[in-house]
Amino acid sequence: MKAVEILNELNSSYNTMVKITQSEEWQELINCEDADPEMKTHLEDVLHYLSEAMGSVEQFLEVQSTECK
Repeated sequence: MKAVEILNELNSSYNTMVKITQSEEWQELINCEDADPEMKTHLEDVLHYLSEAMGSVEQFLEVQSTECK
């Protein structure tokens, strides 16, 4: 898999996670009395790390693009 394909997959995953956090079902789940209080934090962590990974791949692609010119 090429770096640009990896970036596209990470971006797709990030967008999916954002949709989950904005869904009514997710809001109901994290506000349920029996829910793990860390659930919201864990998903926020996933979004953070996906964002960091995308940034790293983007930097790699920029460097690669500059070196190829």
